[in-house]
Amino acid sequence: MPAPLRIAMVAGEASGDLLASHLIRALQQHVPDAQFFGIGGPKMQAAGFRADWPAEKLAVRGYAEVLRHYREIAGIRRQLLNRLLADPPDVFIGVDAPDFNLWLERRVKAAGIRSIHFVSPSVWAWRGGRIAKMARAVHQVLCLFPFEPALYAGTGVQADYVGHPLADVIPLEIDLAAARERLGLMPDRMVFALLPGSRQSELQYMARTFIETAKLLHQRFPQARFLVPLASRETRTLFETELWRSEAQELPMTLLFGHAQEAMAAADGILVASGTATLEAALMKKPLVIAYKMSPASWRIMRNMGYQPWVGLPNILAQRFAVPEFLQDEATAENLAQALGNAVCDNTLRERLHALFTEIHLLLRQNTAEQAAAAILPALGRHRRRDPRG
Repeated sequence: MPAPLRIAMVAGEASGDLLASHLIRALQQHVPDAQFFGIGGPKMQAAGFRADWPAEKLAVRGYAEVLRHYREIAGIRRQLLNRLLADPPDVFIGVDAPDFNLWLERRVKAAGIRSIHFVSPSVWAWRGGRIAKMARAVHQVLCLFPFEPALYAGTGVQADYVGHPLADVIPLEIDLAAARERLGLMPDRMVFALLPGSRQSELQYMARTFIETAKLLHQRFPQARFLVPLASRETRTLFETELWRSEAQELPMTLLFGHAQEAMAAADGILVASGTATLEAALMKKPLVIAYKMSPASWRIMRNMGYQPWVGLPNILAQRFAVPEFLQDEATAENLAQALGNAVCDNTLRERLHALFTEIHLLLRQNTAEQAAAAILPALGRHRRRDPRG
C-alpha cells in the first residue's frame, strides 16, 4: 500500500503563510490523506500543517538585519535539511523566501527529492543571476505573474503561471460606502490609508515619515481621516511610540490590528511601503504613492542591484511609472504628501488608474490555489514513495 503523501513546506512570512495555506487546502481536495510539515505560520497550521518552526523566525528583511540573525536562521535551515535527508518527503515546496529556500531546495533536489518553488523570485527586477540558481535548485516553479515563465525557457525548469491569489480574493469593484460603514467612517470625509510595512524593521525606518506625511496632508485636508493598519502588537507599539515622539497624538488617526484591505477599500488615497501591499492597493483601484526606506547599509548594497526603473508591483506590471515611487532619501514627508494630495484631487488620473488597475486585476485573476495544485499533482503521483511496511 502507498504511504500517505508527505509534503514538506517552508514559508517565511505572513504573505507566504497565507499563500501556502490556500495551496494546502486545494491539495487536500485531491489528496486528503496528505501530511504537511516544515516551517509555517498560523494560517498553515489552521489548515492542518505541522510547524516544526514558526514562520516568524524567517521574517527578517534587509541585508544588515539578516546578518544579525544569520546564525539562528542558518541553524534552523541545517536542522530541517538533516531531517529531510534522514526521512525524505515525497516533495518539498519552498514558498517564497528565496534566500532561505534556494539553499535548501538545491540540496534536497540533489538528494533526489522533488523540489518545487512557489513564487518566482523577482529575477525580473534585480539579481537576475538567480535564474541559474533556480535551475540548479528546483524542478518546478509556480509563477504569480504572466511574464515570468518565459524567463525560465531553456533552463530545464518547469515554469507554470498560476495567477496571483490577491486577484482572486479582492473584488473587481470596491463598495466605498460599505467599506466606510464597516469602519464607522463618515461617507463624505476624505480618508487616507497609511501602510508603513508589516515588519518591525520597516516601521523603524518609515513610521516617522508616514506620520509627518499625515501631518502635512491634514493641513491641506483638515477634514481628512487617517487609517493605519498594523500587522502585530509590536508594530503597533513602534508606531504609537513615534506618534508620541512626533507630538501627533491629536491627528484624526485610527490604528487597526490588521484589516489592511478594509482600510484601503475605505480610502480615497493610499500611502504604502513597497512590497506586496502595493499590489493590494492597485487591486483596490485607488490612487497610491509608494515609499520605502531601509538601513543605510542595506540601501548601499541594494540600490545598484536593480535593473528596472521601478520597484512597485503596479509599475512593474504596467511597465511604466503609473504611480509615484519615492525611495530612501527621496521618501520625505513633503514629497509623499504633495504626490498623494495631488493624486486624490485629480479626477482624470483617478479614472485612468481605475482602468489600468482593472486590466491588471483581470490578468492576475486565475484561481491561484487550484491552478497551483493542478500544476503540482502530476509530480506527486510520479514521486510518491512506497510504505516500507508494505
